[in-house]
Parts: sequence; structure tokens; C-alpha cells
Amino acid sequence: MDFDFSSEQEQLRDAVNKWVEKAYTFERRTSIVREGGFSPEVYQELSDLGFAGLYIASEHGGMDMGPVEGMVTMEELGRGLVMEPLVHTWIASALLQHFATPALQKNWLPRMATGEALVVLAHQERASRYQWQVCQAQAIQTGQEWSVTGHKSVVPAGDKAQAFLVPAMHQQQMALFCVSANAKGLQCRAYLAQDGSRMAEVEFKNASASLITTDGATALSLAVDMGIASMCAQAIGAMEKTLALTVEYMNTRKQFGVAIASFQALRHRVADMKMQLELGRSMSYYATLKLQVPEIERRRAMARAKYQLCQSMRYVGQQAVQLHGGIGVTDEYMVSHYFKALTQMEMMWGDGLYQLGQVSDAMQDTAGVFA
Repeated sequence: MDFDFSSEQEQLRDAVNKWVEKAYTFERRTSIVREGGFSPEVYQELSDLGFAGLYIASEHGGMDMGPVEGMVTMEELGRGLVMEPLVHTWIASALLQHFATPALQKNWLPRMATGEALVVLAHQERASRYQWQVCQAQAIQTGQEWSVTGHKSVVPAGDKAQAFLVPAMHQQQMALFCVSANAKGLQCRAYLAQDGSRMAEVEFKNASASLITTDGATALSLAVDMGIASMCAQAIGAMEKTLALTVEYMNTRKQFGVAIASFQALRHRVADMKMQLELGRSMSYYATLKLQVPEIERRRAMARAKYQLCQSMRYVGQQAVQLHGGIGVTDEYMVSHYFKALTQMEMMWGDGLYQLGQVSDAMQDTAGVFA
């Protein structure tokens, strides 16, 4: 199997890397956190480079690319801890293209590709705890019109979005809707997440909605799996940067007149960090390549990948802080921000214990070892 990237994919990686290095410095990120955790200017810069339209078909003004290009992009954005919810743009565009009517696609996809419209997935509820199938929001149909009532939590940049993709129950079946941010009966309350990104609680009270599909479970399953695969790639970039910062620190920090990088015990710990990074990378590739297989196989693959990434993120983040000592937890130093971001990523889209349960539940009597 060939795991080499094409020249176009390497060019994409290089373009994202250069933007992160030049335009998304640690100082700029810190100022964005102080200003509320979301920068319209940064999101527009990403859109101008074509990244918002990565999954959108060329007929709607997008780049018409796929999961591998998304993985490459997220690895580089992860290095810079970019907080703008580009992944949710990809998820929304994929769901609209797969399930929505041509009219709804024409209304939103061209504007999403240019960055004019930010559309995010609003699916989490307080009672769900990682189980995306649990949905208490309700949808009501009156003639040809639809309305949605419910509460969605931890919605990325919810008060900055122009629309939401919202799962809601109708006649005991989950459906998926598009709700405009200016719909009557919609309220947002924004706050900062642990990593400094902007989140919101969104309340829908008989908010006018457009039906995307009555098969909301299939659509939401795809959305969650896309989120997991993208987060795995983002975590790889963040862990690579964390490891690089740790090695740099160990080469400059001296004790007893020598760099601490010369201490064998500490070198072994760095080697273990590298091992966990590479284990995570292989599972990130695995998750990306499984995005286009049938749903049952895809769901199992995402659980396996996210579980390994949870182990890797926890180990790399904790070891980085330990090897830095006290400076590793100060707000002024970058490593503390990477540690917080990795910890938050471990908790999102299902934490390690939840994913381990998913892997266990999916095992057959033979655990797939014997025919």
C-alpha cells in the first residue's frame, strides 16, 4: 500500500504550513483568545486560500478535494492550534452535498466556499454525553413549513455562525435541519472553552428550519466520523509541535553545567513521546482512509483511531509538561496551551473510555482474529 502523498497534497501542506508560520503566530493566537476566541479575519484568510471550500464541489466554487487533503490541512493547522472551526465548515458542506436539495445547496455552498457564511453542526445535548444518537430536540411540521425546538451545547463559534445544522426528532425518527442564525426564536450564549476557542449554548424555540433529510441518523453518523478523523489529524500536528518544543527546551536548559538532553532517562522519555506520536499518526491515517467505507466498518475504525489518539495525546501532553517543569504550566509559555488543547481534544467526539467501550461492543466472539 502506498502511503506517499501526491505532489498536489504536498503543495497543499506547504501552503498551509507557510500560512500558519507567518500569519498565525502564538502572539496573534493569544490576542484572539483575549478578544473572544474567534477571529472573522482569520476565518476569511483561510477562506481566501480556498480551505473553507476544500470539500465543496467546483460547481459551487469549492476545491472539490477529499479526506486525505483534509487530513493534510488539519495536521498543519494543528501545529499552530488554529481555533477557527474549519472542520465544521467541511462537515456542513459534506452533509449539504450528500443530503440536501439542490436549492438548499445553491443557497449555502457558494457562500460557504468564499467564507461569507459560516455553517456549523449543533448536535450535542446535555443528556447525550458522547452518544450522538440521544436527541431530545423536537421538530414540528406545519404544512410545508418546519420548526425546531431544543437546546444544543458546545457549538463552535455559535454566536458567529450564519446557520446551524441541527438534528431533531420527528415522529420518533431523527431528521436533520438547517436553521438560519437570524431565525426567530433562536438565542445564543457564547463562552470560551478550555483551549481558548469560542463555544456557545444555542436555544431553539419554534425556530423556522429547512429540512435537509429525514434520515438524520445516517447524516449525523457521517458528521461525527468526519469530526473524529479531522481531530485525529489535528492532534498529530499539535503533538509534533509539542514534541519539537520539548526537544528544543531540553537542548537549551542546563543542569550541572550540561544540557538536560544529555540525561539518558530523559532521552528515553522523549523516545516514548515519539513512539506515541507515530502510533497516533498511523491511526490517523487509518481513520482518514476509512471515511469512505460502509458505515458499520467506518464507525468501528473511528472508535479504534480515537482511542489510540486519546492515549497518545495524554502521554505526549503530560510528558511535555513534566520535562519542562514549572514553566510548562505557565500561560506565557506555548507548551501549556498545547497541553490544554490536547486535553480538550481528548474529551471531544468521545473520550478514551467511551471509545474503548465502542471498540469492545463491536468485537465478535473471535475478536476478528480467527475465521
